[in-house]
Amino acid sequence: MQLERRPGESLRASAISRSFDGVQALHGVDLEVRRGEVVGLIGPNGAGKSTLVNVLSGFDHPDSGTVTLGDQEITRWTPHRRGRHGLARTFQHTRGFRSLSVRENVEVSALGVGAGPRVAAARATDLLQRLGLSRYADAPASALAHGDERRLGVARALAMEPRFVLLDEPAAGLPEAEVPAFAELVRSVRDDHGAGVLLIDHNMALIMEISDRIHVLDRGRTLAQGAPAEIRGNLDVAAAYLGETAVAEE
Repeated sequence: MQLERRPGESLRASAISRSFDGVQALHGVDLEVRRGEVVGLIGPNGAGKSTLVNVLSGFDHPDSGTVTLGDQEITRWTPHRRGRHGLARTFQHTRGFRSLSVRENVEVSALGVGAGPRVAAARATDLLQRLGLSRYADAPASALAHGDERRLGVARALAMEPRFVLLDEPAAGLPEAEVPAFAELVRSVRDDHGAGVLLIDHNMALIMEISDRIHVLDRGRTLAQGAPAEIRGNLDVAAAYLGETAVAEE
């Protein structure tokens, strides 16, 4: 299925609240990701980042509030239905089919959103080349090194031809030497594919370098949002998350 490209459309969470066993994970959170931008989502452990991503992607539902994709409310849609309408995500822990080849993993994602076998195969070939995975195309996914496994997760997401991609800690566990190449990969999702990207990661250097805007959660509430320079200089953010010395060193 070829998705219509409409500049200016957004993925939006409005007044999202969610609690678990009496513990409030999110308190009326608003967040917007527009096409063609990278939004970094940061916050200390327990801030509500994973809960918000699960609500956006359909793996959880809010107690109150709405999620919209373009001009459609999708709050109660399944993850599969969201995928077919242009929303993809990666996971902290790889969820690929480890017994299938690298190529087959990407093809399955394309087939899952309605692409025919020929289109899926062509899409897989193109993405594996773009992401530097062509030499592993026929190898089982289980044989990939950690960094290549992360790239495969992104390839699977892009095979869905999404309007929006949620990247859940994609750089976790990557050697420091591989982070710059991964930063370029995230930029390509925005620049070459025209998607809106929500990037959740604990690597603050990565977040600050490639995000157009940053949204900060703390204890389930929005603490701050703005350009990287604004967030870097925000004393509330420094106290809650970055540590007082982070601002002083800049």
